Amino acid sequence: MSGLRILVPIKRVIDYAVKPRVNRAQTAVETASVKHSMNPFDELSIEEAVRLRERKVPVSEILAWTAGPAKAQDILRTAMAMGADRSIHVVTDEKDASSQLEPLGVAKLLQQVVQSEKTDLVILGKQSIDDDACQTGQMLAGLLGWSQATQASKVDVEGDMVTVTREVDGGVETLKAKLPMVITTDLRLNEPRYASLPNIMKAKKKPLEKKTLKDYEGDFSARLKTVKVTEPPPRKGGVKVEDVDGMISKLKELGAL
Repeated sequence: MSGLRILVPIKRVIDYAVKPRVNRAQTAVETASVKHSMNPFDELSIEEAVRLRERKVPVSEILAWTAGPAKAQDILRTAMAMGADRSIHVVTDEKDASSQLEPLGVAKLLQQVVQSEKTDLVILGKQSIDDDACQTGQMLAGLLGWSQATQASKVDVEGDMVTVTREVDGGVETLKAKLPMVITTDLRLNEPRYASLPNIMKAKKKPLEKKTLKDYEGDFSARLKTVKVTEPPPRKGGVKVEDVDGMISKLKELGAL
């Protein structure tokens, strides 16, 4: 088998440690002047691609890809500092509604990237923590007609066969499929490395190609409309009861029984 060509799509999202706020118009989550970073599940994907190479699996190239505003190039530099060889940035306008991508639009873009880059394996996060759609990997596999393994907690590649372990209710499930395929990553897959300063400096010299949606064919327009966004109501304080009978009475009072 010749070296694997691995594609790792990543996304720039509000940092997981930041509490999201709804904007005044109640149309979306406030993103201005808010810390952003790489989607945590995508960090796992980059790490796993690099670990495959470190485990002596023949890997000829690891390509990081993202679609997002100009600032999204920061996460591509991080991905290359972690070990990706080069990256592609599809630059979109945050203020242009026609540039807002949904999972199906992203899957259509990735389908063309896979075909043009002759990719053998796509590794991406099972979901992004902003919309939690958990759809892009499955849609991409469907468009390509490839095998897929979602929510991977372990990945082994031997020749053209890939064995993926995934957690399911009550245990684990092991899948085996031939390349090419799509894998989505879950939290227990690995522990992402920190990008060291020397690698951050090296990443500045790695190729970062910029493109726009016009460089791809197809309709990537949004199909959903957000009507209103509101914060969840504050949680009410709990009530202490003296015994089981008191608990049952309280539950009946609340209409839970």
